[in-house]
Amino acid sequence: MVRQADTEAEEEPVPKPSRAALNGPAHEETLWAGSARAVVASLRPRQWVKNLLVFVAPAAAGRFDNGATVGRAFAAFAIFVAVASGMYLMNDVLDAEADRLHPEKCERPVAAGLITIRQALSVGALLVIAGLISSWFTAGWRFTVVMALYVLISAAYSIWVKYVAVVELASVASGFVLRAIAGGVATHVPLSDWFLAVTSFAAMFIVIGKRYSEYRSLGEIRDHHRLVLSEYTPSFLQSALTMTATASVTAYCLWAFDRTGLAHPSHAILWTQLTVIPFAIAVLHVLRVLDAGGGAAPEELALKDRWLHVFGAVWLAFFLIGIYA
Repeated sequence: MVRQADTEAEEEPVPKPSRAALNGPAHEETLWAGSARAVVASLRPRQWVKNLLVFVAPAAAGRFDNGATVGRAFAAFAIFVAVASGMYLMNDVLDAEADRLHPEKCERPVAAGLITIRQALSVGALLVIAGLISSWFTAGWRFTVVMALYVLISAAYSIWVKYVAVVELASVASGFVLRAIAGGVATHVPLSDWFLAVTSFAAMFIVIGKRYSEYRSLGEIRDHHRLVLSEYTPSFLQSALTMTATASVTAYCLWAFDRTGLAHPSHAILWTQLTVIPFAIAVLHVLRVLDAGGGAAPEELALKDRWLHVFGAVWLAFFLIGIYA
């Protein structure tokens, strides 16, 4: 009797939740929470590290001892986070089919179906518009023009330029350059010629390194994920990588040894010149990583590579002493 009662108890069906429970407040709250997390993931927080470039111009000019300048620099950072994240969402909508073929990008919320196209476009447009309006009130029309230019280039890239070999490299690299320019414009810091040269060549080096790593890691499906990769060859990408690495180090040396690029020429110029050493070593380290098959995600490399952190810390120490000591 006991065994029969136990069996009957085990076989008793578990009551299913009612339709009201499924559509109730708790269920809706869970859906909203899941969508919110997916939207935040679509903003690509790991790539916000790129926006730190807005601090480079005012830092190099020795203006970080001024509270107003620091405030405008942080405002520029927040604005670029908003605008860039909005463009990421719009780009994910256009690239959803290609992303589904990528071993890692298939997990992006839009490609994975975690958020709808309507949600992505709505949030993206809101962030871009809010960022452009904020840029006007932060530093006037010049800053707004820089941000609008970033939006136009990003949109053109997503729609058409990404299919044009070499031009697409310059388009992506311009995003890094515009971040550095935005920092100078927002804080009213003049940008030297060598500063722009360093930023431009270093940006091209990063973008070409990313393409080179993608070309090698994606193998035969490379053109399914990024069609323009079929227009490149390993020898071209290696040559372009070597050229931009050389140009970056050369331009940086010229900036570091050019006293006109410093805010206080009377300070210990030697320390600024010494930053050339960790900068060059870091470039060589990145070249080694790329040659070994890594570097497909520059933001991951910047966040996780310990040796790059060491070189960056040494560079920063020399830089701060040379500019602010």
